[in-house]
Amino acid sequence: MPKMKTNKAAARRFKITGTGKILRRQAGKRHINEWMSPNVKRKLRGWASLTPDQKENVELLFPYKKYLR
Repeated sequence: MPKMKTNKAAARRFKITGTGKILRRQAGKRHINEWMSPNVKRKLRGWASLTPDQKENVELLFPYKKYLR
């Protein structure tokens, strides 16, 4: 049986923590944000966790999830 491949697009977009949570980047800060207040931009920094329904779909893209820490 050949090895299963990790989806590389997903590997670049998501991060898996040591406890198994899947994190994503916050949306809405790429462009057209000159109208945003600094407070809004600050809140969009960093990583956010996935919702349970999204998590099921993303986990399928990481066949060896426990080794990606």
